[in-house]
Amino acid sequence: MKKIIQIAAFSCIVLLTISCKKSFLELATLSNANAENFYRTTADFDLAVNAAYNSLYTVYAPEGSVSYTGELMTDNTTIYNISGIEADKWAFRDYALRPANTMIYQFWQEYYKALYNINIVLAKIDQADLNAAYKEQVKAEMMFLRGLYYFNMVRIWGDIPLVLTPLSGEESYAVLRSPQADVYTQIIKDVQFAVDKLPVQSKVTVKGKASKGAAETLLGEVYLTTGNKTAATASLMDVYNSNEYSLLPTYASLWGGNVKNTKESVFEIQYLGGALSNPYSKYYQGFFPNTNIFSFYGGGMNQVTDDLWNEYETGDVRQGISIAPGYQNGAVFVSQKYPKKWIDASPTVIGGTAVANNNFMVYRYADVLLMLSELTGNPSYLNLVRARAGMPLFGTASYPAAKYPTLALAIEHERRVELALEFHRWFDLKRTGRAVAVLSAKGKAITDQKLFVPVPEIVRQQNPAVTQNAGY
Repeated sequence: MKKIIQIAAFSCIVLLTISCKKSFLELATLSNANAENFYRTTADFDLAVNAAYNSLYTVYAPEGSVSYTGELMTDNTTIYNISGIEADKWAFRDYALRPANTMIYQFWQEYYKALYNINIVLAKIDQADLNAAYKEQVKAEMMFLRGLYYFNMVRIWGDIPLVLTPLSGEESYAVLRSPQADVYTQIIKDVQFAVDKLPVQSKVTVKGKASKGAAETLLGEVYLTTGNKTAATASLMDVYNSNEYSLLPTYASLWGGNVKNTKESVFEIQYLGGALSNPYSKYYQGFFPNTNIFSFYGGGMNQVTDDLWNEYETGDVRQGISIAPGYQNGAVFVSQKYPKKWIDASPTVIGGTAVANNNFMVYRYADVLLMLSELTGNPSYLNLVRARAGMPLFGTASYPAAKYPTLALAIEHERRVELALEFHRWFDLKRTGRAVAVLSAKGKAITDQKLFVPVPEIVRQQNPAVTQNAGY
């Protein structure tokens, strides 16, 4: 079975040269001669496309931008001792972010480097003398990734520079922040192209590549976020009616080092454990407490709060499947809750690194169902998710209606426990306008102005015409 492979040396293969004047993009300019020679064959583009997909490993890493914002800035997780510049990491948890934060700049760079790889493929594919269907497939995959990344970015930063072609450092100085509305317009255009051109999931031949259902799910969430419920419903109902996806029989069957690309998975990042040269999964080690009891030090990221633990109803099996209450250190049990979904029961450990095998689902079918209930006001989709977990259905006498009296609150609760620690919480609360009320009530120093993170200071030092978010 084909897999997406890691092309660590891609930038060397296409012979990038560094611009003498760097910009906010921190990108290299491409040697025209070498670019002309490289982007010719299907093999060339396959290599370039794989390199673009490999940026998923950075964006969705346990210490990637979506983890820091999606979980650490919420009531789901915290951090204690952790490696690196601790103050810059604690700042996400504490809503104490500053433009000079090193992680903010790292995330900014990672996105624009990923977009550069995507944009150069899009810029070169139409010029290549290749099969028309292949060219459309490549364009659709790249537009899916570009739409996904810009969707993350616009929710993290708000207005952002919208870059649609590979730029030199000098050229990028003319690109300032585009309004959110313009960014969303481009996202929808890109993702709609992907919807129109990508094959359905069952026809995708390389595991981990984007499908029509993945693009429709992304498009549905984009429309839901922008308030276009009609378009969002249409997109997600296409996924629902496609018969390409279904809930697995049990929640436990979703997780494990060898559980990959199930019927519930809509878009999944592929990992291959066992060797440091593979694109191995870092979630197990990254989310384990910052201690060494298994021949590796845990990263200590996204340690679970009591607040999330207590969100689960009595008897909800998802609590124990999602969260470990602590760990055994010899004869002593250490009570420190941490994510359990990505535990690899038997990872290869090489030089203090757990070379785990777990994949990561960016989108899964339960998410689609919960968004459909949010869009339609119909609890039947939510109740499919609850029935799988063996929990009382919304609208029945045994449902905890005193705590979640409305469908909106029931969905908020269900998304929190069903999708716990999968990087959704912050984006969900922002989308529903509940972030400030919910998180400030739990002691977070959040304000309306802190619903976006700051533009990195170094970006504005490089180009003072780039504006800063209010409050920073």
